[in-house]
Amino acid sequence: MPTTASMTRRLAIALTSVVAIFWFVALGLGVYVMQDEFTEIFDSGVQETAERLLIIVANNEARDASGRPVEAAVLAPALNSQYLTYQVRDSNGMVLYADGAQEPFAVPLSAGFSQTATHRIYTAATTDGTLFVQVADALDHRSEALMEGGTALLLPLLLLIPGSIAAIIFVVRGTLSPVAQLRDEIHTKDGGNLAPIDESALPKELRAIARSVNSLLARLKSALEAEREFTSNSAHELRTPIAGALAQTQRLLSEVPPAFHQRTAQIERALLHLGRLAEKLLQMSRAEAGIGISDERADLLPVLMVVVQDLERSPLGASRLNVKVEDGTALERSVRADAFAIVLRNLIENALIHSPPQSPVDVHIDINGIRVTNDSALIEPDVLVNLTKRFTRGPTEASGSGLGLAIVKRLVEQMHGQLLIASPARGMTQGFEVEIRL
Repeated sequence: MPTTASMTRRLAIALTSVVAIFWFVALGLGVYVMQDEFTEIFDSGVQETAERLLIIVANNEARDASGRPVEAAVLAPALNSQYLTYQVRDSNGMVLYADGAQEPFAVPLSAGFSQTATHRIYTAATTDGTLFVQVADALDHRSEALMEGGTALLLPLLLLIPGSIAAIIFVVRGTLSPVAQLRDEIHTKDGGNLAPIDESALPKELRAIARSVNSLLARLKSALEAEREFTSNSAHELRTPIAGALAQTQRLLSEVPPAFHQRTAQIERALLHLGRLAEKLLQMSRAEAGIGISDERADLLPVLMVVVQDLERSPLGASRLNVKVEDGTALERSVRADAFAIVLRNLIENALIHSPPQSPVDVHIDINGIRVTNDSALIEPDVLVNLTKRFTRGPTEASGSGLGLAIVKRLVEQMHGQLLIASPARGMTQGFEVEIRL
């Protein structure tokens, strides 16, 4: 899928293109005006030169007729032979004097401007029509002057385009910085961070957007709180009847004849499994509601100790937990305490359930997070990668729902942490290890 160009890039390209187009239009108009003005200037110079030469030549011919000496060299300084050439012709078209081409110009002997493929020619004539002076200006000279003028207008454009791009990007980025700030603020909002956006630092054009986002966040926060309250109440309401049914079944087991013990024990196991499954499903529901992140930082070590002490008092974890906290460790994170407790309880319970009876379970805590290690058979890599999926279990005969690691993964993702699982555990030839980096 093609990537969407940024507003800065679009504005830079659009504004630079508009400036360049207007500059090219101005360049075209400037060249057109220069061509017209250059034509007038060059024609005026050619005409003035021809008329002055005519006076000189006519006076020279008059002196020659009276017998006075003639100095023809006085005609040459009046012309710049680099650009202009001239011819003095009689009424028959014969060339009397010439500077440059000796062949008569291929234009009629009539006063005014004429043009060939290579020259612009002005013809000046005496009143009696006996002498004609023709001054020719090369068209290449005019084209060269026009080209140099157009180039002088085009060269600034080569500096204007990159300069405009840099200036526009600088200005646009500064102008759009509040938009980027608002985008970053919205990006941080999730189920755990629903604090309203500060509108005071935003320009008035963006305050309406911020108010709309704040209104949406308020409604979302209310909905999430209602969902969390519902799941919490549901957990209590489900546990109570299941615990009651389990208690009645256990009492019944002690009262029924031995012939019914097996069936009653099956009912007891089914109720125990139902209770654990209901608890896991409610935990998954809470995890999906986004309870992982908190607006405030909390010290998680006391939560860890409460969970460990609670499990140590249970028959499953009695005398099996080895907890090691490295010196100077402080687990202060923007994480909800109840969500962290759910993660820890699932990890340690899984380690206790899926390891050999009475085998130790190590809980290691350092500044980066928590690592839980237990003894178990080696788990193949293709099975290992699927253990965090819902209702997926490894090669074990222990009871379970296959939701523990899925709940842990969901909550750790909300905490912006990382869940790592490995088998064998580090320093062992077998075993299972789960590490949470926060």
